[in-house]
Amino acid sequence: MIKVQDIHKSFGELEVLRGVNLTVEKGEIVAIIGKSGAGKTTLLQLIGTLDRPTKGKVLINGSDVFSLNDSQLAAFRNKHIGFIFQFHQLLPEFTALENVCIPAMIAREKPTDYQARATKLLTEFGLADRMNHKPNELSGGEKQRVAAARALMMNPTIILADEPTGSLDEKNKKELSELLLRLRKQYGQTILLVTHDKELAQIADRVIEIKDGKIINEK
Repeated sequence: MIKVQDIHKSFGELEVLRGVNLTVEKGEIVAIIGKSGAGKTTLLQLIGTLDRPTKGKVLINGSDVFSLNDSQLAAFRNKHIGFIFQFHQLLPEFTALENVCIPAMIAREKPTDYQARATKLLTEFGLADRMNHKPNELSGGEKQRVAAARALMMNPTIILADEPTGSLDEKNKKELSELLLRLRKQYGQTILLVTHDKELAQIADRVIEIKDGKIINEK
């Protein structure tokens, strides 16, 4: 499913990733842990094709994603990868429904098709009565569920979550953990988590620890 081969990433003279190799199988949940500055988020961004490595390859379903040009890469990302961020990254001027529809809008799908799909996702996530509310009218947990629905909008094969419980209280952390497990069971997604949350990491099939830009432990 995902193969990271000898990935290096530098920002000027600062080398953030130093020869990372990682394989993630289809349907796995893998948590990536480590101290701030270890390179966790940088690795997630490279796997998510949001940035290009200084050296090395990322293969997704056997395809070398960085052999694509920028427009091809953007289309690949929109179709195959869903993102859940710590602070939701919802557009404040859009309703919950409109936010979930954005990936399909980018793909130029017909509104009648994607609006029905977005409505179904929000209903499944318990937000049927919140669809027409804007982000500032939603709780933190509701915002994160909207973000999860948006991540699923294109039925991607991979979900990448960067500190998804970082801004949530204990109740909503538990609900999000249960939601991620349900996504894997119901939709078969492969899920990579970057987290400092030990309880969230416990739902993973594997935990990868990064230090100083290298994988130092796996359990």
